[in-house]
This record gives sequence, C-alpha cells and structure tokens, in this order.
Amino acid sequence: MTEPRITCWGTRGSIASPGPATAHYGGNTCCVEIEVGGRSLVFDAGTGIRLLGRQLVERSGSLATDVFLTHFHWDHIQGFPFFAPLYQEGASFRIMGPRQADAEIQTLFAGQMGPVYFPVPFEAIAARIDFAHLNDGTWHDGEFEVRAMRVRHPSFTVGYRINAGGRSICYVPDNELEGAKYAVDGGDWRKRFLQFVAGADLLLHDAMFTDAEYTKRIGWGHSTFRQVLDLAVESGVKRLCFFHHAPERTDAELRAIVDETRAEVERRCLPLAVDAAAEGNPITLEAGHP
Repeated sequence: MTEPRITCWGTRGSIASPGPATAHYGGNTCCVEIEVGGRSLVFDAGTGIRLLGRQLVERSGSLATDVFLTHFHWDHIQGFPFFAPLYQEGASFRIMGPRQADAEIQTLFAGQMGPVYFPVPFEAIAARIDFAHLNDGTWHDGEFEVRAMRVRHPSFTVGYRINAGGRSICYVPDNELEGAKYAVDGGDWRKRFLQFVAGADLLLHDAMFTDAEYTKRIGWGHSTFRQVLDLAVESGVKRLCFFHHAPERTDAELRAIVDETRAEVERRCLPLAVDAAAEGNPITLEAGHP
C-alpha cells in the first residue's frame, strides 16, 4: 500500500506574509496537497495553490484533481484565480465545500473574479469544473475517504479527516477550541470533535495565538498552541503540526514555540511528535515512524 505524501503549499493564516522572516515556515496562505498512488487531493485554495498549480502543469498525466474547501474566507480561496490548471483545455476539477446559507459555491468563486476585483472573467476558465457541497458527511472515491465535520469558526466552516493509504490525516486550519459561542455549541461538540481526530497519524490544526495573545482575540475563530497540544494529547494523535500561522509570526518565534512544546512533551513522556507546518516540505508518514 502506497503511503500518503503531504505537502503544505501554504501554511499562513489571514493574509500572505512573504519575506526573509517567514521564509522557512512559509508566507503563503492555506493550501495542502495529499498524494497517494499518483493521485492528489487539495485542501483549500489560498495563495499557496498558485505554486501547486505550476507543479501540476509540469507533472505528467491528466490534470484531474479534487479540491476541498474548509470555508470561504479570503485566505482560503484567494489563490483560485491564479491556479494555472484552470486555464488548461482538458483539465477537470471537482470543488467541494460547505454550503454558505443560500450561496452556491460556484457563485462565491465567480464573485471574486468579477471585474471590480480581477481582470480575467470567470468565463475565461477552460477547465471543466464541477461544484458540490460537503457540509457534514463522508466522501468516498477509490482509496480516498474524506470526512467533514463542522468546527467552531465564523461562517459555516469544516475540518476534514482524510483516510488514504492506510493512514489518517486531519486538516483543521480554522477552529476555536475554547471560548466564544458558535452555532455548533450544544454540549457534545468537544466529545464529537475528539472522536473525529482520535488516533490520527497527522493532525494539522489551527494554532494561531499564544495564550497571552488569545485574551484579546477571543471570538476570532482561532486556537492557541497550548489548546492544540492539549487536544492532541487527549485525542491520542501521533503527530501534531501547528498550522494557520499568524502573519506576523516569524520563523524564529515559531521555532522557539516548537522547541518549548517539544521540551514539554519530552518532560511528560508523551508519545507525540510536534512540529510547525512548513511550506514546500513534504511529509511522508512512513510505517513505524510517527
């Protein structure tokens, strides 16, 4: 069985922040690719999808890809008009994501390519695109299984659990684990979410704030490093990658947070590998290695 290969093409939250201070962990906004057996699934279409698009065009084989969106905030869709395969004859894409009230996915995508915002019209897209909604539920295709669960974030936002190649990857880029009030709150959300991520081989989870920063940002829809570590320990995941990095967070600051977290994990003798998602560095979940 082929092991999945995960590549983060964009790891940043809110707005792209390129520059020397963010070169290692990356300045592009959210986009993650999961490959198994030569086939790719893409999660979110932030500015990182532009780089992925160039790679897909250069690769051999047909341009047929499934794209899963967690929601429609700018940092998760703003790379879409710059995704080169969209303008390739014969390319084919399925784009799935949670329905937003009465707005269709196609309407939301076409809107950002209106003449007020973008010079190339939506009608210039040459690829075939099929749109579908995935709010809560499971999608199957071949050896891929993708489960969606609504999380605690403004607008209808989901996290995904991907089972492929005998491994499980959870991708939850925007989620406020504690604090504020959300439509999903009903007494058992935390229990259901713990079950959703339980035992995952890899958890990519929103860790945008430090504890000190969070006190002034309650209700913004994001979690702290401490909250996510507690989640990983409680749910028994094997590997944790902090994700959705704050745009002002430098590589040096992120590295220090990772080092502090690893030291705590070691002190507590926890069976957990910890890192921060880094742009362009593939993650291979090899057998026997967390």
